[in-house]
Amino acid sequence: MYFIVVKFETKAEWTDRWLDLVADFTEATRQEPGNLFFEWSRSVENPAEFVLVEAFTDDGAGPHVNSDHFKKATGEMGQALVATPKIVSRQVDGDGWGQMGEVTVD
Repeated sequence: MYFIVVKFETKAEWTDRWLDLVADFTEATRQEPGNLFFEWSRSVENPAEFVLVEAFTDDGAGPHVNSDHFKKATGEMGQALVATPKIVSRQVDGDGWGQMGEVTVD
């Protein structure tokens, strides 16, 4: 699978509206056949920073970045950001989340 983490730092006037700006993109991506997960979080240290954790099947990553909703979203995001987003993108073994071995709950 392709495992991707992206950090977005928003302008002050966009911080409270960021999730609204990316709502259609988020919903459309979650409906893609190759999407395994697409989850937003907000930094506890910097409330203007949003972190996107996403994964796609090996065959799903290409269609995602070539989709109309991806192109539309990436064209709109820049207006709300203070800097170019930071990304880690790797192809890894697996097909989604697994259980943590070090902490277990019965």
